[in-house]
Amino acid sequence: MRSPLVAGNWKMFKGVADAIAYAKEFRALAKDLTTVELVIAPPFTAVHGVADALRNSGIATAGQDCFWEKEGAYTGAVSAPMLKEAGAELVILGHSERRRVFGDTDADVTRKIHAAYAAGLAPIACIGETLEEREAGRTFEVLDTQLKACIDGLSAEQFALMVIAYEPVWAIGTGRNATPEQAQEAHAHIRGRLRAWLGAEAADKCQILYGGSVKPDNARAILQQPDVDGALVGGASLDPQGFFAIASAAV
Repeated sequence: MRSPLVAGNWKMFKGVADAIAYAKEFRALAKDLTTVELVIAPPFTAVHGVADALRNSGIATAGQDCFWEKEGAYTGAVSAPMLKEAGAELVILGHSERRRVFGDTDADVTRKIHAAYAAGLAPIACIGETLEEREAGRTFEVLDTQLKACIDGLSAEQFALMVIAYEPVWAIGTGRNATPEQAQEAHAHIRGRLRAWLGAEAADKCQILYGGSVKPDNARAILQQPDVDGALVGGASLDPQGFFAIASAAV
């Protein structure tokens, strides 16, 4: 059985003080939620404070992105070793906002994933189609291309640590979300591709999360789908009570 995983991506919200206060409150709320893996991804400036506040709680801290070089003349960039030193255990890579707003390509995502592994971080690798791609009937084609980039050159041992997040771009921050049936269809396709490319054991163990306007009122229906192993939650994760409700729906 794959254990459910629920991750909160705060995006560019919360300063250090607010982030630490949230982490302490959520830690208390979730102290008995032992059957769900929980991850919080604060802004870079709050990674250390949140990781410290969550120490020994079983709740992991993640970065929201990283650069592929360890160090160098890259103004504004944050490397995977820097995230690791700050207390992160995972890192979100290939998020649609990184692709769309900052121009991350599939090749960039591949390099970032390998940098994450080299630093000892587990990637949460994001893939998903735009509304135009879905309406053109290209959903599976886009997922295949992005998924190949995420697993390119990985060993079996490395892939065992990867989490895949399916996030239909048309459902992120729009208030729209895929129906449970649409989510299951995409997740089943992703798992089928992993089975064909990496084998049944790897595919069956891989946690595939759904991300796209997940909220307390729709989480349970989505998370009950057989190939949906959890959620990558955006705006709804900014409220600890709401995020706890979503995490509880994954039980």
